[in-house]
Amino acid sequence: MLKHNRALLYQHVATRLALAVALFAMPYAAHLVGYDAALPAFGIPAALFVVIFLALRLRHGSRLKVCEKVLHTYPLEYRTRMVRKASEWKYLGNVHTVRLTVRGQHGAPSLRAINASTVRRWPKDAEEGGAWFAGDPAFGGVVIVPAGKDMLFVQPADWKKYEQERAQADLERRALAEQAGISRLLEKEPNIMVGG
Repeated sequence: MLKHNRALLYQHVATRLALAVALFAMPYAAHLVGYDAALPAFGIPAALFVVIFLALRLRHGSRLKVCEKVLHTYPLEYRTRMVRKASEWKYLGNVHTVRLTVRGQHGAPSLRAINASTVRRWPKDAEEGGAWFAGDPAFGGVVIVPAGKDMLFVQPADWKKYEQERAQADLERRALAEQAGISRLLEKEPNIMVGG
């Protein structure tokens, strides 16, 4: 699972870097062929935007390291159904609100899920069957979609709602969350406003 999602992340990075190089090269290529209009010069700011945006997403949006810690800390448990309630476009990636349920049990928490490899798409066939979950619903964890091997990093959609449960959790439960790197809210958008 981790290998597949790491390959997706590397592919994403390579594609964005290739785009940035092409945009950087555009003014020089245009000059070489004798096209000296100002339009190709816009490739340089566009390339910088691509590189900065990629750096932000890698720094704040990639959750592979945390997912790896979670998978080493918690066992995988099968959930019979995963339902996507909503999706939002964010700088770090598309954030999906999901519910993981077990047949016969009620009250599954809403979780905010982001693709661990920074891919923006919703995993194919994610709602066709069940999913594997590792973690603690009050702190977060990892959801693995068996059909496509996609991995989603999840934390409670309403982080504050589970504040009391986390505070009253026994020492072992809190220690596991700390060891897995999910004891605090991780899904935060970066502040990209300068001087605001």
